[in-house]
Amino acid sequence: MLKNTVQEYAWGSYTAIPELLGNDSPASVPQAELWMGAHPKAPSMTTFNGKQLSLLELVEKHPNEILGKKVAEKFQNRLPYLLKVLAAAKPLSIQAHPSLDQAKKGFEKENRLGIPFDAFNRNYKDDNHKPECICALSDFWALNGFRKIPDMMTLLQRICPPGLEKSFDLLRQRPDSVGLKHFFQALMTMDREAQKQIIDDAVKNARQVKHEDRAYQWVIDLNQEYPLDIGVFSPIILNLICLEPGQALFLPAGTLHAYLEGVGIELMANSDNVLRGGLTPKHIDVKELLNVLNFEQSDVDILRPRSLNPCEDRYDSIAEEFALSVITIKTGVDYCSSSKRCVEILLCTDGNAVVADFAETKPMHIKKGMSILIPAAVKKYSIKGDAVLYKAAVPV
Repeated sequence: MLKNTVQEYAWGSYTAIPELLGNDSPASVPQAELWMGAHPKAPSMTTFNGKQLSLLELVEKHPNEILGKKVAEKFQNRLPYLLKVLAAAKPLSIQAHPSLDQAKKGFEKENRLGIPFDAFNRNYKDDNHKPECICALSDFWALNGFRKIPDMMTLLQRICPPGLEKSFDLLRQRPDSVGLKHFFQALMTMDREAQKQIIDDAVKNARQVKHEDRAYQWVIDLNQEYPLDIGVFSPIILNLICLEPGQALFLPAGTLHAYLEGVGIELMANSDNVLRGGLTPKHIDVKELLNVLNFEQSDVDILRPRSLNPCEDRYDSIAEEFALSVITIKTGVDYCSSSKRCVEILLCTDGNAVVADFAETKPMHIKKGMSILIPAAVKKYSIKGDAVLYKAAVPV
């Protein structure tokens, strides 16, 4: 059984995570994320041979037994993924994550410069990339990648203030990834007073046309949460989507995105590297953000799970570090794991279940809010009961 850290960020929900865990609700402070994994910032705790130790320590001491030999070799004896419950009552920052090469270089550079890990201006907390998948548990509003430029221009024209015309011309003259980068760079590096004026004008214009597109209402809403922050333009320039429960998004390196509202299961490579571009009081490094961003325009690719067996559906992605599945069991319909498996974390989001290792006599009872790690050394296991569980694993 895992004991996990709850991250208390200002944008979090007072109710979602407490209700999942069966704690008093509402909480006294907003609870934003529940972390399950072995990240040094907040590793899960577990009991091994009667002693409490972190999952980070357990993996370091017994990498082959916990991870499996192939996973241990491939990922340098580290658990390669981090599983979270994300509960956003307010919008998160606009952000992107670096590629593996960018993360290694950025981490080494900031170490060489002697920037403390807890410094306000620290970008790289580790040397890993952070592809991620978000799966909605509730209606989940998100921004994901740059819109198709014609759509962006149509939306922007309706609220474009005079102070933005010069920057907007960059996009008109070259409606491709190069023009988009120039436009975005001009927007982000504009003089602060000029930014304030165009934001104020754009919000006023959005109020006049808010009935025409949901993006305009989000411009207004974001300005209420983060007054005069350049990020209020993000619903216009990025793809705006509301995921239904069970739908998911995959976000590779370089994808500008933000989670606006909702509760979801988030699975990612084991990293905490974030480059921010707005909607936050935290450090924003525009130069570094521009270096990591992918400026290709795109539609949103919504992931729907693919059935693997009567109990398990998986969300396919290109990530080498993780695979997300949802397991649904009912009375008389049991789940039996594959014998070809590696380290897994299971989180129960509804109901009650019994997990049994075929080689052991002691089954483990879990209920809503509980999570467990099943090491690679377990050859095969079953799950019985009436429950829904999300499974984090490494593709094998």
